[in-house]
Amino acid sequence: MLGTVGAASVKLLRMDGLPVVEESHGAGEALLVLDGRLEVAGVPVSVGAGELFMVAAGTAHAVRPGSRGTLVIVELPEPRPGVR
Repeated sequence: MLGTVGAASVKLLRMDGLPVVEESHGAGEALLVLDGRLEVAGVPVSVGAGELFMVAAGTAHAVRPGSRGTLVIVELPEPRPGVR
């Protein structure tokens, strides 16, 4: 993890062509490609350098094989019951 911005966690992933296992979260996630190309499984989309892809809460997603480059992941905090 690189750090936090408010309540969000910021991570950096160096994509080396290998897949990353499918996962889902109780909150949304922002995926920003700094360089290279991200291929998202579960939500079939290809995201290029400088593009941002938002993953909705509860959506299963994975990094597909062949993805290369640098990815910034911003994990939004999971909503707490009763808090808006």
